[in-house]
Amino acid sequence: MKQLSLCVLLIVSAFVRPLLAAEPTPAAAPVKTAPAAKSAGPAYVQVVTSAGNFIIQLNEDRSPLTVASFLKYVDDGQYTGTIFHRVIQSFIVQGGGFDVNYKEKPADRKTPNESGNGLTNVRGTVGLARTSAPHDGDCQFYVNLADNNSLDPNPARWGYAVFGKVIGGMDVLDRIGGQATGAKGPFKEDAPLQVIKIERIERIPRP
Repeated sequence: MKQLSLCVLLIVSAFVRPLLAAEPTPAAAPVKTAPAAKSAGPAYVQVVTSAGNFIIQLNEDRSPLTVASFLKYVDDGQYTGTIFHRVIQSFIVQGGGFDVNYKEKPADRKTPNESGNGLTNVRGTVGLARTSAPHDGDCQFYVNLADNNSLDPNPARWGYAVFGKVIGGMDVLDRIGGQATGAKGPFKEDAPLQVIKIERIERIPRP
């Protein structure tokens, strides 16, 4: 299992904890993913969950590699039957990498870090989770429940790449963010005590 961590320069607080998925594993070399073909406008996906649905507008212009990789995972059905395994109120909701039995789903593709794209981790934005290795992000994503500029890059370290924003259903994420959490499966803390399942993620036309 992998464990995501923030740089030691971050403020140590309950609201600024590493975006962990599991225990660290040796980082694999990133595989370059060709950007998706340019379209007439941004792509949209709907995240269908057991707690309600929300819609993400993807930013291919600023995060072409991350969006291309994410959409390929969507098209491959990677997210079907996964869960939100990490929830911290007023910080983030994270998921997409574990099934309902808390077994990590294989992810065959790493994405080069695009955190220098000018997009910041403000409330409602969607970012790519990773370990402490800057280019170790794969299928796991998170949604910012607050403005989390501690996740942005600075001259001393890599940040966490933002590649989209929630344009509908933020109330669903706020409800998920308010769920009781604790130890569950392999996680010692921050796991929802009631499983919140991602039924599927699907492409949709412009809302």
